[in-house]
Order: sequence, then structure tokens, then C-alpha cells
Amino acid sequence: MGDGKDEKKEGGEVSEKNKCEPSAGRMVRPPSDSSLCVTEDEEDDDDDDELAKKIALGPQCTLKEHIQKDADDESLRRWKEQLLGAVDVNAVGESLEPEVKILSLAIKSPDRSDIFLPIPEDGKPKGLWFTLKEGSKYSLEFTFQVSNNIVSGFKYTNTVWKTAVKVDSTKEMLGTFSPQLEPYTHVLPEDTTPSGMFARGTYSARSKFLDDDNTCYLEINYTFDIRKDWAAA
Repeated sequence: MGDGKDEKKEGGEVSEKNKCEPSAGRMVRPPSDSSLCVTEDEEDDDDDDELAKKIALGPQCTLKEHIQKDADDESLRRWKEQLLGAVDVNAVGESLEPEVKILSLAIKSPDRSDIFLPIPEDGKPKGLWFTLKEGSKYSLEFTFQVSNNIVSGFKYTNTVWKTAVKVDSTKEMLGTFSPQLEPYTHVLPEDTTPSGMFARGTYSARSKFLDDDNTCYLEINYTFDIRKDWAAA
């Protein structure tokens, strides 16, 4: 959600954040004053996802198999120890598929207290999910927990519409994470909402958390407002 990079890591993350687009990763990023039309890059996002589904990524392994493979290679052994940290291999079982649970979502702004967003089980918040003040700085903070196996290529995507017209599509690469008991915390880059009569109004959006197999761990379809002021707490 912005141009800066304010990221918190709690062990286990081994790849640097890699932006796919110059202004990627906003949970609720509305259009800027100068970009109110769909670009060719935005239209290509869906095609990129379809292509990714067709790419063979090789056989999956359980966490135990990952550790046992190439046991005689000292450099690989050290790399795996760095990747896995203090994970209890016996506790994660023999599952091939990682499990990622998004535990919390919050909008942070220097202008007000944090807005904690409830995560409905069906991924469809009732009514407006939140309201942003025009011209205000904000970012999205979320916590998540990884279990069973390593999740690779974990990413966040967001698409925003206004009056049925797609006005923004973004993607934020988060990294590769190993299973651990402690949740991971991530803060997306700070962004600033547009201001003015044409920026104010109601937007609809869809956010997803996926991995490099395009397994979706959470999809949220929601609406939000941009108004002259924050909603009453």
C-alpha cells in the first residue's frame, strides 16, 4: 500500500520482497487522480495467472523429505537449516500441502487509531468494510501462520472497481515461508488516498492471498468508501 518499504519479518522468510509492479500491493488502493483508466498491464494480469497455472513446478515433497534429500551436501544442509529455522519436523506430519491462515488484517494510518478488519468465513463482509479519508496516508498490516509445509511464492493481489469499471490491479510478492508456531507479520508499503470530488465515493474490490501454485488461502470481496473524513469510531 504505498511507495515506502516498511516490512516486519519474524524468522523463516528467506526471499526478499520483490515488487511485480511499481505501485503494487495495496489492500484497498483506489485510483490516483492521474490514473482513472485501465492500463494494458492491468489487463494482462489475468493472462499471467492463467499462464502460471500451466507451468510445471516439479514434484512436491513433504517437509521431512526436503530435509532428507541431499543429506551429504553441507551447503544445502546449512541452507535448509536457515530456511526451516527451529521448526519441529515431527510436529508437521507428512502433508504435501502447506496451510496458510490469515489471522488478522488492519489498516494503519498516522491520522487515527488502527482499523481492525473482521475476516468473515465466507470472504464477503456485509455492507461497507471500512472508510478511508481522502488525501490520507495508510497501509495494510496482516498476520498469518504457516503450517504443514513450506509455502513458496506467497503473494497478495488486489483489484479495485468503481461503477463496474476496473480502475486498479496490483500484485505484491511476499516471499517463501517455513512452518512455525509464531505468526508472521507483514506491512504493505504506505500509500495516500486520492482527493477531490471524483475520487470520493464507493469502490468494490477483491483481495487474494495465493502461492506460486495459485492455491488461494483467502479471497475477500468487499466494498469501501473514500470520504471527506474518517468514519466515526
